[in-house]
Amino acid sequence: MQIHIVQPNQTLTSIAARYGVTPAVITDANELPNPDRLVVGQAIVIPIVGSFYFVEAGDSLFSIGRKFGIPYQELARINNIQVNQPLRVGMRLYIPQRQKSNREFNAYVEPFGTTVSAALETSARKAAPYLTYLSPFAYHAKRDGSLSALPLNNFPDIARANNNVLVMAIANQEEGQFSTELGHILLTNNQVQNTFLTNIMNEAKRIGFRDIHFDIERLSASDREPYNNFLRKARDLFHKEGIMISTALAPRTSAEQTGEWVAGHDYSAIGAIVDYVVIMTYEWGYSGGPAMAVSPIGPVRQVLEYTKTVIPANKIMMGQNLYGYDWTLPFVQGTTAKAVSPQRAIEIAADNNVAIQYDEKSQAPFFNYTASDGKRHEVWFEDARSIQAKFDLVKELQLRGVSYWKLGLSFPQNWLLITDNFHVVKK
Repeated sequence: MQIHIVQPNQTLTSIAARYGVTPAVITDANELPNPDRLVVGQAIVIPIVGSFYFVEAGDSLFSIGRKFGIPYQELARINNIQVNQPLRVGMRLYIPQRQKSNREFNAYVEPFGTTVSAALETSARKAAPYLTYLSPFAYHAKRDGSLSALPLNNFPDIARANNNVLVMAIANQEEGQFSTELGHILLTNNQVQNTFLTNIMNEAKRIGFRDIHFDIERLSASDREPYNNFLRKARDLFHKEGIMISTALAPRTSAEQTGEWVAGHDYSAIGAIVDYVVIMTYEWGYSGGPAMAVSPIGPVRQVLEYTKTVIPANKIMMGQNLYGYDWTLPFVQGTTAKAVSPQRAIEIAADNNVAIQYDEKSQAPFFNYTASDGKRHEVWFEDARSIQAKFDLVKELQLRGVSYWKLGLSFPQNWLLITDNFHVVKK
């Protein structure tokens, strides 16, 4: 597939002609929110086999071949040119489809209230063919070891129809916040813990969950070893029934790092215990902070490279956001940015007639605009380029796969690029 960046004065018709496809094919593949008013800087995925490269000043067959991992002699043969033929700027070269590797993909889906909205169920249904795991989020643990109800509606049927592992995600949340005190009770009160595990097992068997996923956050440092022991106990129990165990971990870059989100997590021990971990490599740019990329490639790389030193790469799932944020400027502490889907971000840029820029350091798109009330805004989101950069990192570090937070915000390009880069493992 080809990632095309819209240039000034380009139209969908001219872009389609450039790659030998129809405008309808591009519109349908990208679910374009703005086919008649493309935004300069907008990334579009062209659904072709392989891709094209347009020669730039200073390029040679050797440098282009190295860029795409193709011997220059093979590149010449594919394009029916001589190996010593001069390349003119703008010349179009065909790049064959990249070799695919097997990877696993998880996506959380978070219902609110007592029902699952039709839109959320539709989102899960559309994403399921590209997933290994489907994770409704989340059952909430209670202080007596019981579990709160979680509306599932057709999620189990969707998982079965698409050979997804249905994941039972469990969190230590009370009133919407992760509770240190609740976590401590679950990990140190033996009677409550046994009740907790029994309730989990009964629910897993009743629904057909095949993976138990613990998102136990904000633990105190004194609960590090109790959490390790709890996971060992849970693993032995679940494995006897053929059920996997996994967990989510806050991002860290060293064993010495401190803070409320990492104090209770022993990366090395947890990695040895569970079947896989989800590293939550997002929210550097978050709703309550200043405007910046949600998951800038540099910090993401730093976290994952450290994680690989203490957890096997084939147990590591890179966390990836499916959303961006729209901040009002200047940022004021205590204000909250609005979450936007990549599709909505493009609509905002089109509505305000502003170009989308791309930050090479963060590997993320962004733009600024002035709203009708005169207030300035800054939007950071994800596009095909930022996702491809993350997929390249997953391949470079040989990670298990990618875990998405969360379904419900439209980003069709992500799923297109999964099929171009990987074979999705099904279980």
